[in-house]
Amino acid sequence: KSPLVVNALTPCSPTRLTLTALKNIHELLYSLKFTIKKKKGGEVLISVGKLILLLGFLYMFVCSLDILSSAFQLVGGKTAGDIFQDNEILSNPLAGLVIGVLVTLLVQSSSTSSSIVVSMVSSGLLTVQVAVPIIMGTNIGTSVTNTLVAMTQAGERNTFRRAFAGATVHDFFNWLSVLVLLPLEVASGYLFVVTKLITDSFEIQSGEAPDLLNVITDPLTESIIELDASVISGIATDDPEAKNKSLIKRWCQTFTNTTLMNVTVPGPENCTSPSLCWVDGNYTFTLKNISQIYNIKKCTHLFVDVNLSDMAVGLILLALSLLVLCSCLILIVKLLNSMLKGQVAVVIKKVLNTNFPFPFGWVTGYIAILVGAGMTFIVQSSSVFTSAITPLVGIGVISIERAYPLCLGSNIGTTTTAILAAMASPGETLADALQIALVHFLFNISGIILWYPIPFTRVPIRLAKGLGNITGKYRWFAVVYIICCFFVLPLLIFALSLAGWKVLVGVGVPLLIMLIIIIVINILQKRKPGWLPAVLRSWDFLPLWAHSLAPCDKAVGVLIAKCCCCCKCCQAASDDQEDRAEQLENNKTTHTAVYDNHAMSVENEAEDGMKIELNILKMTTL
Repeated sequence: KSPLVVNALTPCSPTRLTLTALKNIHELLYSLKFTIKKKKGGEVLISVGKLILLLGFLYMFVCSLDILSSAFQLVGGKTAGDIFQDNEILSNPLAGLVIGVLVTLLVQSSSTSSSIVVSMVSSGLLTVQVAVPIIMGTNIGTSVTNTLVAMTQAGERNTFRRAFAGATVHDFFNWLSVLVLLPLEVASGYLFVVTKLITDSFEIQSGEAPDLLNVITDPLTESIIELDASVISGIATDDPEAKNKSLIKRWCQTFTNTTLMNVTVPGPENCTSPSLCWVDGNYTFTLKNISQIYNIKKCTHLFVDVNLSDMAVGLILLALSLLVLCSCLILIVKLLNSMLKGQVAVVIKKVLNTNFPFPFGWVTGYIAILVGAGMTFIVQSSSVFTSAITPLVGIGVISIERAYPLCLGSNIGTTTTAILAAMASPGETLADALQIALVHFLFNISGIILWYPIPFTRVPIRLAKGLGNITGKYRWFAVVYIICCFFVLPLLIFALSLAGWKVLVGVGVPLLIMLIIIIVINILQKRKPGWLPAVLRSWDFLPLWAHSLAPCDKAVGVLIAKCCCCCKCCQAASDDQEDRAEQLENNKTTHTAVYDNHAMSVENEAEDGMKIELNILKMTTL
């Protein structure tokens, strides 16, 4: 540092050259330090910008789900109301279950279909016993949304495998719960009896359901479309005026004036009371309260003055909301992949998926159930919550083992809002409305008791992973699953139930026995093949199409090739590359490793490599 020392040295001395080199290194380090600080400041700004964009896309995603629900109600809402009118069909438990599934698929909202059921029970058109299977069906129908969301991640095999498995674990839980609890309810009335005891033993005051997330999303969604929810309920309760009304809300502020007027009635038996009844010739008059509704303020949404039918508006909103939903979801996944890299991803993954230390590891899952219930209570929609965590499962941030209790908690959270909504009912209908809401709550609690506390009983996780492996290899099978699980199977059960119990038992029981035998043989083939005859130790004795999807995959490939011949070469090349990468990955990893994001485990691999190098150095020091 001293110029005297530097100048005293000869220009060509080694010491002067060393000092000059150190000075240059010092200047270089100083400039690098300034550049790093500047770069870090830029990275912070970029990270903040990405976080703001992520929140914006998430907000648009939630709003698009709300508008999607409104679009489905416009397209199929009146049909849903008409379906609920046939009491003879609803008295059949299986038909009631299927109707609950189909109506929830039509309106894409379990709360809407549940409110229809509650209004019918309150008006006396349905008994609570008949409404119980319908409530079970609404629980199944609402799980299709996150399954559709998983379809948007079909571009990359491993991401799609994880996302589809994470979405369908909710489906399997609902179907398995219905498979056990519906026969139990038909045989013993378990849900009805328990909820009746609860409603009879407590004197609960009426309240109001809170608006939490709606306060944030309503300004945008209500500027696009507003619906009159009373129209579907009116059609279901056989209100003749509701059939001619539009679901699109025209007047947002009205005034109801009730006055006592003289009206003509068919006879004295129709009078309000004998003291307020008189006869004048052939006419009978009575005093009666007449309510007249006056329109005050018109709504301000986009479709308030559009001269289009409900079906046309619904199809327009359906297309736009699906476009926005898919775009937002793709952008959310891209942003999450860019933000959750390296050490940040490792830390987040550890925090979300790590269990409490022994012996309290079992508590972690129940805390996840509470978190899922709380988050669903905040957003007031199980579809929104489960659809939001599906991309996180796809990119590997949340494991399927952790997503499962979150989905179970979401089922509970959506029933608590229904309970609060039921408590807002009038005093004369409060008991029945509350009992139906409690049926929904007890159904989900019973399902959790069946399929969660003991690790061996967590069958939905294993089934979802198996389905994820199939859809990861044959991506077209995801579409087949959705169509068969949510449309073909319910309609088949509905048709058999309408044909009568004899036809249902004659067709359903052999199919059920065959399914059970196939499942048992598959389990024995994997775990105890020696217990089976040599022929049954594999399915090779059957034709290839009977035990493999490869022939169907070739047929689908031929159809796709005919539809888009120009893209065949590129698609085949990309599929071959993905197949090679998948084969290499399967050779290096175990079966469960495909449900981990390998990009997030780079740091762990680097740490393992450093440990190996240190061990080698220790061994070579001698």
